[in-house]
Amino acid sequence: MKLVLIKLREAFISVLPVAVIVLILSATPLVDFTTTEMWAFAVCAIFLVLGIGLFNLGADLAMTPMGEQIGSGLTKSKKIAVLLAVCALMGIFITIAEPDLSVLAEQVSSVMNSTLLIVTVGVGVGLFLLLAVLKIVMRKDLSAMLMFFYMALFALCALLIESGKNDLLAMCFDSGGVTTGPITVPFIMALGVGIATTIGGKNSNENSFGLVALCSIGPILAVMVLSVASKGTLDYTAPSYTVNTMLGDFGGTLLATCKEVVIALALIVAFFVVLQLTILKLPKEKIIQIVIGIAYTFIGLVVFLTAVKIGFMPIGLKLGKELADNHLSLLVVFGFVFGMVVVLAEPAIHVLNKQVEEVTGGGVTKREMLIALCLGVGLAITLSMIRIIYGFSVLYYLIPGYLLSLGLSFFVPKLYTAIAFDSGGVASGPLTSGFILPLAIGACTIVAPGSELELAFGVVAMVAMIPLITIQTLGFKAVMSQKARNRITMKRILAADDEQIINFAWETDNGQ
Repeated sequence: MKLVLIKLREAFISVLPVAVIVLILSATPLVDFTTTEMWAFAVCAIFLVLGIGLFNLGADLAMTPMGEQIGSGLTKSKKIAVLLAVCALMGIFITIAEPDLSVLAEQVSSVMNSTLLIVTVGVGVGLFLLLAVLKIVMRKDLSAMLMFFYMALFALCALLIESGKNDLLAMCFDSGGVTTGPITVPFIMALGVGIATTIGGKNSNENSFGLVALCSIGPILAVMVLSVASKGTLDYTAPSYTVNTMLGDFGGTLLATCKEVVIALALIVAFFVVLQLTILKLPKEKIIQIVIGIAYTFIGLVVFLTAVKIGFMPIGLKLGKELADNHLSLLVVFGFVFGMVVVLAEPAIHVLNKQVEEVTGGGVTKREMLIALCLGVGLAITLSMIRIIYGFSVLYYLIPGYLLSLGLSFFVPKLYTAIAFDSGGVASGPLTSGFILPLAIGACTIVAPGSELELAFGVVAMVAMIPLITIQTLGFKAVMSQKARNRITMKRILAADDEQIINFAWETDNGQ
């Protein structure tokens, strides 16, 4: 019970800034929320706290141990082919059931078949999770792989533009951000730690990261290929959901969310049960802990996602419309503010920060990670709002942004690069797609109606990209600080040596 209260307190601190800012805005002339909308938002914020708290507890008790045990168990068995096959299949099936992906698919269903999009993204994640595991097993350099695949990605961008489907570019990049959601992140990151720790080596800490980074590239490439091959019009219809409509279908929303979470967890549990019976054979106490953790994860995710869909998505949509209708500068200012605080409420962020602190032995603290992510995501939303106002392609941000990110990877420790690219995928979680994306769509319906597909989408991609730069900058700063300390130490040593030489010469001259 004490552990539950600790997790709820952490969740309360995370959600409080978002809720307070929205409630303060509701008391100003800038937005005009009804009493029903504000009550619904306030209640959903409370349930968001409950959901995040229970999910984080479930991740500690079940998702992380399961990932580590599967990774280490299959690696110890030396059945690499089985390890690769299991990782590829789990990548496909878990992603297909990822709630974040369903949210994105619903919002682009007017231009692309939702089921086909979800399956395509799942295949992309499965293939790249296989490559990520091969990277650990064969001890390949993550920076080189990232450089190759991002170059291939931007080459495909040119092909998509040539085919006249450049409006789909932003949505393609968003698909990479939403796949690394609350179900996949704890499992995939723990899987990497389990494999890297078992294989060992001097770079085991560095090798344990990078799986989320590679799994974010696969969906983008897969959806780009699908977009080039697809036929039909690009007549996008912006969503028009409100709090009243979502409350009216509360039962349907709750059941749909339960179904999504059950399918996602069932796939992970099914794989784990098979491996437990054949390879892992964990003790009974560990299995009981995992079962309890799965129950917490299920309840937490259902509560969290239902609260997002009913209270946060419609409020985000209306907030975007109202701020854009008042003054465009407000979009930029509150874009930064919401970006900074929304990242605090992403469930998987806390899993990442904890794991980073543990793996780096405190070299990168949770506080440092959180500050870097808050500033990074705030900047990402700000830039996205500027893009909506001036109406230019997301590639004007993404190409120089990724070139800078990849360039920095040559000047910072490899561990920072791996952490940074993982952080990008983790930061773009369900609250980004369920609150920030509707905010951008709402703003776009006022500023540039009819351009939502091209201008509003891409905000998730920006949230996934900016932390790559901010966290690697943190690594660059650490390297420079270490070099400065080394120079100071060397000067002191040289000064001490010079003083000894002078003293020796003086003593010799005076016959001492």
